[in-house]
Order: sequence, then structure tokens, then C-alpha cells
Amino acid sequence: MDSRKISDKLSVAPQISVADVAEARAQGFRAIVCNRPDAEAPDQPGFAEIEAAAQAAGMEARYIPVTPGLVRDTDAEAMGAALRDLPGPVLAYCRTGTRSATLWSLAEAKTRPLPEILAATKAAGYDMNGVARRIANGGRTPTDTGDASFDVVIVGAGAGGISVAASLKARKPDLAIALIDPADIHYYQPGWTMVGGGIFEAQTTARTMGSLIPAGVHWIKSAVAAFEPANNAVILDGCRVVKYTRLIVTPGLKLDWGRIEGLHETLGRNGVTSNYRYDLARYTWELVQGLKGGRAIFTQPPMPIKCAGAPQKAMYLSADAWLKRGVLKDIDIQFNNAGGVLFGVKDYVPALESYVKKYGINLNFFHNLIAVDGPAKTATFRVAKPETEPTTVTVDFDMLHVVPPQVAPDFIRVSPLADAAGWVDVDQATLRHKAYDNIWSLGDVMNAPNAKTAAAARMQAPVVAQNVADDIDGHSPSAIYNGYGSCPLTVERGKIVLAEFGYGGALLPSFPKFVIDGTKPSRAAWLLKEKLLPPVYWRGMLRGKEWMVKPEKVTAPSA
Repeated sequence: MDSRKISDKLSVAPQISVADVAEARAQGFRAIVCNRPDAEAPDQPGFAEIEAAAQAAGMEARYIPVTPGLVRDTDAEAMGAALRDLPGPVLAYCRTGTRSATLWSLAEAKTRPLPEILAATKAAGYDMNGVARRIANGGRTPTDTGDASFDVVIVGAGAGGISVAASLKARKPDLAIALIDPADIHYYQPGWTMVGGGIFEAQTTARTMGSLIPAGVHWIKSAVAAFEPANNAVILDGCRVVKYTRLIVTPGLKLDWGRIEGLHETLGRNGVTSNYRYDLARYTWELVQGLKGGRAIFTQPPMPIKCAGAPQKAMYLSADAWLKRGVLKDIDIQFNNAGGVLFGVKDYVPALESYVKKYGINLNFFHNLIAVDGPAKTATFRVAKPETEPTTVTVDFDMLHVVPPQVAPDFIRVSPLADAAGWVDVDQATLRHKAYDNIWSLGDVMNAPNAKTAAAARMQAPVVAQNVADDIDGHSPSAIYNGYGSCPLTVERGKIVLAEFGYGGALLPSFPKFVIDGTKPSRAAWLLKEKLLPPVYWRGMLRGKEWMVKPEKVTAPSA
């Protein structure tokens, strides 16, 4: 735990874990304040978990969540009140500690001189000069000048941000590029399904962010608070300002766990799990291994969600494990899908239906999870079939795999870049913003009507990089995105249904049209040499563990 003292009453820290609570108590802290909204990141414990640990340690806990981009005076007043009311010393945390330091600075501004505030926060490792400018300007952060300036600023260092930074740097080596992201760890989130299926270890899906930032790209380790596109400015946590000539926005999306009543309190216990959170994917596999009979429910919320096949992959891998252990006959598998079809591209449905039949899975369409009672082991669904009035149904479970509703990040939804639904508003072909000519977007956060998958971001990155390079050279955009996305639906250990499609569900295969069963390294090497395999499959193919299933079957070559 990295606690940093700001005053005798307050220390701040980056995100803490449940285990850190006991350490905080041992260090003498008597209260904890959480300034980070739940579900801001996939590796983040909820406040309910921290609060329970604090109570067990004899500490008080208070929840004052601050949404990036919405650090309000009322939030600072609430923080000031908490510091007056709670027994000290107090440990406050958010993602990096910056929001906690900002709240303290704003709360103290009326009674403490600004130089003293700046000195205290600087000694703790936080630059509050931007907050000082906000205070001096009556609560507004001026953006006519910046703390730093770059040719291109990229917001978000996930698969999209890392890829587009590398692609753009390859095209324009001399560009001054900044990548803004507060995370220390970069996660390969598609791998969490494999962790939940007992195939990968969780740590293999995590890499240090610093090891992945392309050479020559400046990493600004901070969260974005707001955008001011009229002034070509990005405002960071702590009210610092970064100026840009061109901007690329790719921060991903937000998992909205809080929309399901009772879910936060029971995640990771009582048989409730999700492969959509790093620390819970391992719990999924524990539940699968331990279940010998009863009801297992797998949910899918309304679209859009990242990787629409992931809810099914969790189900198929679990069913395959139960089949191999000989307990499948004693387990009632229910797939409760808020939508009305098994998969959005009809060409792949027959192959998936064959596995639904093989595992004896019951399909319940138009069932949207709205509440969970963990101790009672019940899940409540809103059932809204087109031909009937909406109703609710409560079902018992022994295992519940939840996929949470998903929305654009808060700082995107409240920004001038967003459409009415909160997503970044782009032209679906060029991925350029519809209102701001020097802004582009890719990945899960933008509103083009494509599937939100890592494979889509892989295809979008060179499109955006090329079109930004074209713009720098004074040319019209030359690269077009066709909506490509792919979803390798793992239907049993070592076998997948590879779904590849573009806008409108058009089939866009990048893989040869035959079935590869037990591919040997020599055959995989031939496929790679001929560039017939997309990179996402290289690792599995060379191990000879993947079986690619296409809608049509033809004979494989003997290479």
C-alpha cells in the first residue's frame, strides 16, 4: 500500500485492495474514504468489499465517489465534512490518489493559503498547480494555455490506444505523441474467459503498461477529467491541461455493475461470479470445479457489450468441464439473454445451436438480470417479450455468471464528443469525429455500428493512423473501416466457432474456408507464411490446440 501523508489528518493512496485495509489499520489509520466510483476499472474491488474489511478491522469507512470530469465544489464540501467527522488519521484513495488530493485542496482553499496547499500536495507527489488555477479562476480551469503540448494526444492505453500509437509512430516517426492512461497494468481481457475455463492463469493476462508503450511515445500517467475541443485541450485529474493538434479517443467502456441491485454486495461470493473482472475469473473456475449438481445461470445484458460472445464462451467452457467430469446430467444450465437471438449474425447460429443441444442448455430470451440476492441465492430478471407485457421472475441458482450492463465512460458521456447515447460520435467509415475535424476515435467507446471486440480495434488502429497521417499531409482520408470484428466462440476446450463479420452482419472471413482439426505446427507455419491466419490465433495454432469452425467446410490442404 502506497500511502502518502498530506496533513496530520489525511493521507492519500492509489487504489487499495481488501488486504491493504488490515495494513492501514496496523499503520494507525482509523478511517477510510473512497473517492473512486465502483466499476471504474476491471481490476477494482467494490466499495462494499473495502467497507466490510474496514468494519472487520474496527475502522470507519465513507464513500464519496468522484466521477472524472465532475469534481464539483459539493464533492469538496463532502470531503471536508468527512475529514471533520471521521476519527483520524484518515486514508483516502481513488485510482491514483489525485482525486483525493484534489478534493482536499479544494476543501482547504478557504482556510489555508494556496502556497501551503501546493507545498503539502507536492511533498506527497501530487501536482495541484492546475487546482490552484481553478481556484484563482472562480472554479473554472482555463485552457487557453497548457501544462504540455503534443502533435497527437491519445486518450486510453488499451488495445486500441497502444495499437494506434505504434501504427502512427511507424508512419510518422517524428511526431510528438502522448498517450494518457492512469493504469499501471495492461490487461488482455479476452483471456479472462480462458481463466474462467481453467485454461489460462490470471497473471498471464497482465503486463506492465510501461513495457507496452511504444518507444518514442510519451506516457502521461493520469486520468482524463474533461475535454475542451474548442480550445484543443484535454483536462486531467488535478486540473492540469494538455494541448493537442490532433486527438485520438479510445478509453474503452465502463462496466455498470451498480445497475443490478445487490450485485456489488455478493460478487465473488455466494456462487456469484463474472469473467468480466480480473480477480473474479479465477472464482469462476473454482465454482465450475466445485459444482456437482444444481442450477447454473449465465446472463447476457442488453447490447452493446464488449465481445458479445463472451457470455456464451463462459457457459460452453463450463458445460464442457462438467461433461468431462460426468456431472453435466445433474446440472441445469440456463442462458438468460436480454436479447432475442443466440448470436447477432445468423450464419453462425446453427453451429452454436448444436452445442446448446449437446450440453442440454435452456435458452431464455428477453430475460434481463435486474437484481441478485447472494445469501438467498436468487436472481431476478425482467422479462420483456415482444408479444407480452413486461414482468419479473425470480429464479434460484447454485452458480450465477453475470455479465454487467455496459456504457460509455462517465467523462465521455458528459463531454462535447458524445452522441445522445453517450458514445463518441464518429463517421463509421473514416472514424473521424462528425463535429471536430481534428479528433478521431476507435475501440469500444465510439458509436460506429460494429461489434465491440479486440479484433475490431486491431483493424481500426491502422485506419485511424493512416487517416491522421493523411490529415497531417493535407490529404483526404484514404483508409476505410468496413466494420470488421471477430468473435472466436470457444465451444469446448480446444475448439471454437470463429465468427467474422462486418457492418450489417456481412461475412468478412480472414481465415481459409476449411476446418482445421488438431493443426500441427508445420501446417500452422504454412498458414502463417501465406498470411492466412490473423495474429490473434498464432499462439493457439502453433500449440496445435485450436479448431477453427467455419459455416462451410472444405478440404484442408496437406501443407
